[in-house]
Formats: sequence, C-alpha cells, structure tokens
Amino acid sequence: MAENGATEGVQQPQVQMNILGQFIRDMSFENVMAQKGVGADVQPDVSVQVALDAKKRQAENQYEVMTKLNIESKDKEGNVVLFVLELEYVGIFNISGIPEDQLHPFLLIECPRMLFPFLRRIVSDVTRDGGFPPLNLDNIDFVAIYRNELARRQQAEAAEPPQQ
Repeated sequence: MAENGATEGVQQPQVQMNILGQFIRDMSFENVMAQKGVGADVQPDVSVQVALDAKKRQAENQYEVMTKLNIESKDKEGNVVLFVLELEYVGIFNISGIPEDQLHPFLLIECPRMLFPFLRRIVSDVTRDGGFPPLNLDNIDFVAIYRNELARRQQAEAAEPPQQ
C-alpha cells in the first residue's frame, strides 16, 4: 500500500476546485415595514427558503452554481410582513478530478458550501442597511437539501403514470 492509502499502481485523480468568480445575479429587498408604517415594536419571525441549481458552462471543467434565497420576516403577533429579501448568488467554478457519478452532488453540496460565507455577509449587510438588525444566517445543511430534492424527484417520478 502506498502512503496515501491508494493501492500500488492505481493513481487516484487529484480533485481540484477553484472559484473563478462570484456575483449577485438578482436581488430584491422590500422593506414592507417602512412602506406600511408598521410600528418598531415587533417580534420578527424569519423564514429562509433555499434552492440550488448548477449547470455546465461552455469552457471545459467550468460550472455555474446558483444559490437562491427567499427570506421573509413577519411579525409573530400580527403576522404582518416586515421585509422580504430575494437573492440569487452565483459562483463560477473550475472543477477537475471528480468522477462523473459524483459531480452532481459535489456541485450542489460542496460549491454552495464554499460560497456560503459570502452569501451570509450579503444578507447581513442588506438587512442592516435596510434598517433592521443584521440577519446572520445559520449554517445551511446542503447535504440535507440535496437529499430532500432527490427524494422529492423520486416521489414525483413514482407518482407519474407509466408511458405506454
């Protein structure tokens, strides 16, 4: 056995991932509280919905990975919307050394995980600049999101009638 755990003569490909760029594709922040004149004495209840998407780019080994957040804050007592933040954040990645059967989960788990600190900072800054306490997102479990989406797709396929 070789020192790296690989068997002699079998060369494992070296996984490489580089973030080539990242940007906000789309963002919307609505301060509903200010528009409606809601009082400042509210107890916020924040809900965060996350969607992920990945696609191959024309350049070899390049992929575009998007994390979409829909964040809504409501007053716990009056159920009045305080603010809504919608954000599409994209990273461009150069990825090599990943077997084809492992690429899809890698794109939708590891790539969003790498972008998350930047996404968290944007959400914090936008909510603070919008007149609210900065919203510091909890860590997102991208593995759970990936598994839930796989299960949802399998259920949808099972529910479809067979083609004749």
